[in-house]
Amino acid sequence: MGGLIDWGFRGLKALAELLLNPFYYVGILFIVLQYRRQILLERKLFSVKLHSLISETWRTVLWGWIGGLAASAVMAGIGAVVQPEAVVLLWIVSLLLIWARVRFLCWAYAIGVLGILQAVLVNFPALQEALSWRWAVDSVLALHMPSLFALVAVLHLIEALLVRRQGTRFGTPVFVESKRGKIVGGYQLQGFWPVALFLTVPVQGGAPLPWTPLLGGDLYAGGWAVLALPVMIGFTDMTTSRLPREKVQLSSGLLVLYAALLLLLTALSAWWAPSLLAVSLLCILLHEAIVFYSRWDESRRSPVFVHGNRGLKILGILPGSPAAELGLQVGESLYKVNGMIVRTRQELHHALSQNAAFCRLEILNLAGESKFVKRAIFSGEHHLLGIILAPDEDVLYYTKERPLPFWAYLGRRVRGLSDNRPRPKSM
Repeated sequence: MGGLIDWGFRGLKALAELLLNPFYYVGILFIVLQYRRQILLERKLFSVKLHSLISETWRTVLWGWIGGLAASAVMAGIGAVVQPEAVVLLWIVSLLLIWARVRFLCWAYAIGVLGILQAVLVNFPALQEALSWRWAVDSVLALHMPSLFALVAVLHLIEALLVRRQGTRFGTPVFVESKRGKIVGGYQLQGFWPVALFLTVPVQGGAPLPWTPLLGGDLYAGGWAVLALPVMIGFTDMTTSRLPREKVQLSSGLLVLYAALLLLLTALSAWWAPSLLAVSLLCILLHEAIVFYSRWDESRRSPVFVHGNRGLKILGILPGSPAAELGLQVGESLYKVNGMIVRTRQELHHALSQNAAFCRLEILNLAGESKFVKRAIFSGEHHLLGIILAPDEDVLYYTKERPLPFWAYLGRRVRGLSDNRPRPKSM
């Protein structure tokens, strides 16, 4: 009974530390800014929003807790030799990195950078005396890098599960310029989760830990505590050649592969200290390899969301719309409306106007087979039944596939959009 009370007391203390940690709220603020930009982008492209800022934010926070507790349980067995100073260092490095690229918020980059710095300081002792930032130097040297590499690997396993389960939910349909200069449909897949970690860490004084972790097991003999650690995990990706769920499955599989390789490298760094620099570099480079592979895979495939001879391609479905009730899916083609073949947006409007109270649709599903659906049309419903079509040459705006810095999320202007309207010729 006394053991349970002790665990409960330590857990409540760690929970209070987490709720008082400003970095946790910085993470939530970033989530809010991300969804805010996403909704502004949707309104600009489609004149309607597909996501709700409040509901998506609280759902993201909830799954961050679920993922964090799962990661905490795994790290309790692996071992987490992490000091409070390490938390501050990691967040400082992460916040500096995201001013260049938002995707650098992933701790694979921050921990990789700190590992490189530690390797340089260890191999060049003169630098330790030359640098005036004594606190930073001592904190970097005190980092237990194998524990941090293991933490990155476990977080990417959790991220892979969250991406597979929720990745399509965060997808936003967009209009992008293809490599041939044509505007095509695509999906911007971007999700971040503020993870609440509770790590069992060694301290001096107190009873030993009831079990022996894989890393730093002897250190826990002198006592242990629970350290609350707010972490941001997430992914960003873009696809024009795959359906969102296919891209999510591919991304999830690559994250699992990265986590497995990093766990092997973690064991190497724990058993052979000279490998620290190489493992730190690979922590970053393997993560970049995922990004490179995703872009290479996209470059060799043809766009999916383009109109063809057999109807209009469906890019998106508004939640709760008539199209959603009819069971229409992203990637299907709208072939006939009220018995009329539709190949352009104008033909679709004309076909729908033939019967203002009812519609009959022939849809070509993902296998290319016909299915027939029908429904009454009520006043006030979306003029295209809630269907977002792939773009044509008349779209007003499209996005460019380029990474955005953090400051692009702060203003009310949607950055990254290009105007597709023809400019008047100068006289």
